[in-house]
Amino acid sequence: MFVDELELLVRGGRGGNGVVSFRREKYVPKGGPDGGDGGDGGSVYLWADPSKHSFLDLRYKKSLKATDGTHGRGKDRHGAAGADLLVPVPLGTVVRDSNKNIIADLISPNQKVLVAAGGRGGKGNARFATARRRVPRIAEKGLPGDEKNIYLELKLMAQVGLVGFPNAGKSTLLGRITEARPKVASYPFTTLTPNLGVVKVDDSSSLIIADLPGLIEGAHEGAGLGHRFLRHVERNLLLLFLIDLSPEAHPDPAQAYSLLKDELRKFSPKLADYPRVIVGNKIDLTDAGEQLEVLQKAVSSSEGEEIKVFAISAATGEGVEDLVHYLFNRVTLLAEDRAVRDVQEEAVFGLVGTEEKPLQVSREGDVFVVSGTAVEKMAAKTDFESEDALLRFQNYCRRSGVDQQLKKMGIKEGDTVRIGNEEFYYYE
Repeated sequence: MFVDELELLVRGGRGGNGVVSFRREKYVPKGGPDGGDGGDGGSVYLWADPSKHSFLDLRYKKSLKATDGTHGRGKDRHGAAGADLLVPVPLGTVVRDSNKNIIADLISPNQKVLVAAGGRGGKGNARFATARRRVPRIAEKGLPGDEKNIYLELKLMAQVGLVGFPNAGKSTLLGRITEARPKVASYPFTTLTPNLGVVKVDDSSSLIIADLPGLIEGAHEGAGLGHRFLRHVERNLLLLFLIDLSPEAHPDPAQAYSLLKDELRKFSPKLADYPRVIVGNKIDLTDAGEQLEVLQKAVSSSEGEEIKVFAISAATGEGVEDLVHYLFNRVTLLAEDRAVRDVQEEAVFGLVGTEEKPLQVSREGDVFVVSGTAVEKMAAKTDFESEDALLRFQNYCRRSGVDQQLKKMGIKEGDTVRIGNEEFYYYE
């Protein structure tokens, strides 16, 4: 089974809590705070694994979560950091956020991208000791990790893409020139999923070819099977149009060439300018030579520049060796200019940073809602059951201007205030 689209919920691990602890040892009369910090939560990474070819392993996983950090302990013992979660995905994976903006484009082997950062561990009370505050009873809670929906889309990493109508012989050609063994039969839509094959040109040279399901007229609008896989040709350096030269071919060679160009152009205008080579297949059949002349005239009349037209028989091997050498030489020249097509230009390699939200106070019914990245983090790591920690949070609200904005909104004693997931009553 081939899975090339996926939606996942990714969660970073929560940071461990800091601890309030004091030394109580014999012969150590003064003691002092010795509460350790909580460990940071683990993060979720996607990793481009060359051995993967689809998202099949992730198909039934609705969410991925890294390990939480452990809590701190006394005697200045810090909690262990949570383990990162490294998720292997195929080369050519495009990662998008919930707004479908590109986060990363994984086109290089072993490339790694952070998609959900782990939360920071809370500080233990040893961190709050000063010359004036020698007995701090404050410890922070660990922060939650990032949580977000991401969308994965696979665009196969192949140098040559085989496109053509059903029964043109794409699978037969792929089986002839590679070790791939795609299903071959005389009925339409034999190929249901893309097939990749490595063409060995000589002892030190090779290229990768992708056989895509057959297109039909209207594929760009969702007709047939090929429309789902048209995105995969955007990765190719060179497109190989395989045209059926048999007398009973439908559509005929000239019409097939015109329709293929039209479907690719309608799917993506970029594809209209892609380098391509035209290959007429089944030249071994009677009257195929006449069909080849029709194809050559159609190509020469519709193109402003000369495009190479080959005649082969994928079944007998006639003309295949010359085609393979031409493909290798052409791909080598194209790769010198750009290793990947224009899609790389819109890619962002790395995590898109979370925008800091400014402080804002609004009202929802009788509840005053305080939002902002800094104040929400402060509320998340405050232990409101501790009087010292609560006093620290109140001082922070006064310094940061939260109190001032609440008063401008007309807050009164006893009103409810919500900050992040925390709710409490307001008092002067």
